[in-house]
Amino acid sequence: MRKLWVGLACGLVLSVSFFILSTFGYLSPAESTTVTVLSPEPYVIEQQLEEVPQIKEPTLVFGIPSDSFLVINETIKPGQSLSHILQKHNISTAQMDELRQKSKNVFNLRQIRANRPYTLLVENDSAQTARYFIYQPSDTEYVVVNLHDSLHIYTEEKELETVERTLAGTIQSSLYVAMAEAGCSPGLINHFADIYSWKINFGAVQPGDKFRLIYEEQQLEGKPVGYGRVKAAVFEHNGKEMYAIYHGEGQQAGYFDEEGKSLQKAFLKEPLEYSRVSSRFSLKRFHPVQKRFKAHLGTDFAAPRGTPIRSVGEGVVIEAGYNRGNGNYVKIKHDNTYTTQYLHMSKFAKGVKRGVRVKMGQTIGFVGSTGLATGPHLCYRFWKNGRQVDPLREKLPQAKSIDKNEKEQFAQRSQEMLTKLQEVEEGKPVIAAGENTQDNLDDADM
Repeated sequence: MRKLWVGLACGLVLSVSFFILSTFGYLSPAESTTVTVLSPEPYVIEQQLEEVPQIKEPTLVFGIPSDSFLVINETIKPGQSLSHILQKHNISTAQMDELRQKSKNVFNLRQIRANRPYTLLVENDSAQTARYFIYQPSDTEYVVVNLHDSLHIYTEEKELETVERTLAGTIQSSLYVAMAEAGCSPGLINHFADIYSWKINFGAVQPGDKFRLIYEEQQLEGKPVGYGRVKAAVFEHNGKEMYAIYHGEGQQAGYFDEEGKSLQKAFLKEPLEYSRVSSRFSLKRFHPVQKRFKAHLGTDFAAPRGTPIRSVGEGVVIEAGYNRGNGNYVKIKHDNTYTTQYLHMSKFAKGVKRGVRVKMGQTIGFVGSTGLATGPHLCYRFWKNGRQVDPLREKLPQAKSIDKNEKEQFAQRSQEMLTKLQEVEEGKPVIAAGENTQDNLDDADM
């Protein structure tokens, strides 16, 4: 090492001397001497790269990071209230009172039902103080109660996947049995029957009649939880095929045949998905409560309490209230000719009040027995030009056919759906990506 430093020093002296002699003319270019300077081996700096720690994704429970909490999953027991659950986890009576006040317009915490699941996120220590309570009133929605310093509550819906499905079948005894055996839910069967209600008398269907349909199915974690729109269908009766193509563009959303003619009237045939007519429109009927003969200017549909009641057509709610005879009732003006009324409701649907516009098929209330009623049923009343008439005998206006400006678009969609329907085979359901949609309804016996 010492020799190396000596060599470097000598080299430096020689270089400086050479520079001075050259600069001041003591050495001519011809007399220049090549000088070799020894240098040490290059010093290599090794750069150590620090490992970047991987960030662990938090575990989410109903969208809440839960890694720092103890997660408790249980079901509501009969007679158990939210207070019973939370008081065991250090939530005081004062906090519960504050929470009830804050939750009034979000979710009634007194309405938690037995056998429904709930989840608690509590501090992971001996005290196990509750920080979140999540209640699932249905399979598709949940309520989050935030129990931190700022108490608050909110509701969310689970993300659903919608797939397009197809099925087909042949009637041996009834439409209901055949469709149920093919895999239809009761609500979907009713929806299918509604589509053809103005074209087919389902009481006259015969063994050998066939059906094929393309529809939307809602799934939650891979399991069906509801159905949506029937996109296209064909019903074969006595060897004649009747097509139904859904066209949802513009303001004419509805079902049309392959030529663009509407399958529907301007009104639904009945205000319930499926029910039994228990009393017809009559000018002289013995009243079961008043015990005397009087006109019954409505049609009674017997149905279980809570059955959804739907508006038979688009219109504006002109009355939504209560009186001694009608109980809870809704009256809807559809146009200058037609008005309908729905009596004895157990309650109104959310948002239904005077001045609100409703759509055909929209739920406006639920079957009950309020007012002069001996049991749960719907009394349905129908006015034409200010006079009450029998809706089951009335010749109702036809819905409009496809607008000429949309005929080309409909023709393309119709051809696409007809091709798909021809490919549907019994016992071979087809699944493809689809869109969003909606709910389930009651049984039918067709």
